[in-house]
Amino acid sequence: MPSPSPAHVRLALHPDHGTAVIATITGNTFYLARAALAIHGFRSTSDTTMVLARIDHDAPHYADKAAQALREDGTTVDVDPALQEEIDTEWTYGNYPMHWLTREEIRGVSADAQAIHDAIAAGSLVIHMHAHDGWTNVAVGTYRGGKSIHLHGEDYLRQETMIFDSETEAIADFLRHHPVAARPGPAPPTDIERAAAAVLAVPPADRSAPTTFGAPAEQVSLSVPSYAADPGNHEALLRDFFSKHQEWEKWRPHDETTIASHESLTLRVEFLHEALRGDDAWTIAAYESPVGERLWYATATRTTPVDIVRALLDSLAAGNGWGPGPATAVTDQTLAESTRPLAETGWQLTVNARVVEWTAPTKEPAGVRFDALAATKPDALLDTWIIWGGNHPNQPLWSIRLSTHAPAALLQDITFELAYGYVRSQHQTSRSSTALRSHPQPAVAQPSSPATRPAATR
Repeated sequence: MPSPSPAHVRLALHPDHGTAVIATITGNTFYLARAALAIHGFRSTSDTTMVLARIDHDAPHYADKAAQALREDGTTVDVDPALQEEIDTEWTYGNYPMHWLTREEIRGVSADAQAIHDAIAAGSLVIHMHAHDGWTNVAVGTYRGGKSIHLHGEDYLRQETMIFDSETEAIADFLRHHPVAARPGPAPPTDIERAAAAVLAVPPADRSAPTTFGAPAEQVSLSVPSYAADPGNHEALLRDFFSKHQEWEKWRPHDETTIASHESLTLRVEFLHEALRGDDAWTIAAYESPVGERLWYATATRTTPVDIVRALLDSLAAGNGWGPGPATAVTDQTLAESTRPLAETGWQLTVNARVVEWTAPTKEPAGVRFDALAATKPDALLDTWIIWGGNHPNQPLWSIRLSTHAPAALLQDITFELAYGYVRSQHQTSRSSTALRSHPQPAVAQPSSPATRPAATR
């Protein structure tokens, strides 16, 4: 009788959560590996996958501890290079209030906060009331069959502050300190808590388009303009950017943020890992010199299609990030140069007293808006350029916003991607459905390959 194959575990960063770790388990003795991973905080999302998502953003560290324990038990463990880089990266929380603590002491505080969060999520710690004390959330709760406590703080800063012998005494003291602000039940979950809960709820393999009723579903591959594509994997884009452009230095001031700094110290890209859908995930700034004034800035939301963000980053890496000086005005020539790809592909131009706008020639809504008034007031912190897609320009599904002195060459690279960029998109549909008619092809001629795309004119 053949012996059972030993378990094999592969650990990697979760594709949908910046610091979560996903474990993929194979082998006939996988149940032993699952038990060991569960001890280290991993939670099952399918028969072969488990996820570690922590509110203290320290999942890579604890995944490394789990890998060490698994190897000691004879389990083969592979760690993805991107995860290994996270494990090896030294970081601190930005503006951490207990600045006198060492890194290991901070990790201890965070571990205690994680244990409180897990107890609440599991139902073993029941929260009776909460309040806001003017600085943060506080609460009173009771462990099932155990002590009653007061809690102070949120996320990785939550701590037990007082212990009581009875639930009645704990609630009475809480009401004495917060007679007006007290509310029943736990406080609404924070953004960090929601993100962790979301990644534990659905396995990555199940994150697909909803099926339709009727005939069996099949995958239909459609070509859509890049501005109508799904957001894609921004985390992977950031890793790819660092691997291709060695002149950009990676800096991790704290776990929520990664900064790419150009070797000239005059260009800076900041990526917010925990940005929510629709919030700005990318912030870019260019400076006259390492100690000079800012020339221009740009932001991009987490929902911006990844190919459009890639065009922006590639343009920066190609040297198109050094814009004109603050005294340089936007002229008709630079306006035409920035948007030439849109004119070449039939985007509709609309001009009024303040706004010049180009809209896509397809049914998928998208556009480029230039605010002439904002261009004349560069110190007013108004967005001069708004590149948007989906829904409506005033409430878009995604957007890129740039200030007055953003370089024309960089803008042209972005509009080139808008005009000529296409991606293959997999849509699940029934064999008898009319999905192809519900996703009409663009009116613009589609290039057969990247090599046939017209070259952008500088």
